[in-house]
Amino acid sequence: MTLNFSGRHYPSDIIMQALRYYLAYKLSYREIEEIFAERNIHFDHSTLNRWVIKYAPQLEAIFRKKKRRVSGSWRMDETYIKVKGRWVYYYRAVDKYGAIIDFYLSETRDEPAARAFFNKAINQHGLPEKVVIDKSGANAAALDTINIRLWLSGYMLFMIEVLAVKYLNNIVEQSHRKVKGKMHQCLGWKSWKGAESTLAGVELCSMIKLGQMDTTEIMTPWEQFYSLAA
Repeated sequence: MTLNFSGRHYPSDIIMQALRYYLAYKLSYREIEEIFAERNIHFDHSTLNRWVIKYAPQLEAIFRKKKRRVSGSWRMDETYIKVKGRWVYYYRAVDKYGAIIDFYLSETRDEPAARAFFNKAINQHGLPEKVVIDKSGANAAALDTINIRLWLSGYMLFMIEVLAVKYLNNIVEQSHRKVKGKMHQCLGWKSWKGAESTLAGVELCSMIKLGQMDTTEIMTPWEQFYSLAA
């Protein structure tokens, strides 16, 4: 996958820099609009919003192909995100070292939603050895379903160990701060697509800062971000 900037009124480097400013820092659309206006580069904040919705998910998808392996010991939790004036659920997991594993936005907090999250994470990273969860019965039920399927398929040796130990989950709860901070900064999202796209971009920038991009070159975080569009 490569990004297609054809038909845009601005060069790709300007678009990428504006995207990084918004996704990596606590800057609003209007603040970034003002920063670029100082350089005599004029675009409307709504234009930047369209760039985020179009390009942030694509950049995160490109990053997935360059993502380093994570530990087999996962910490999973969900938090609340406001979309269109109501609270929905955002599932996330990090490994025991704090590396971000995956994330999933859901209207519901139940077994199918938790299972959808785990399926997404497993498709990217393979089966974990262990998952630490909170006291949520839905999360436990989702892992039970996965383990039952492994058992019935003859993969007994690959069944996932499930632990509900709150202090072990502190690391993922602290990891929520970046996405929660962006939600508060923009006062929630006005659309589901806008929320999903922005969250994908924020997680992407966090993973880059955590050193999760597999590269043989020595690059700064911003150079790694821009390299995804190369």
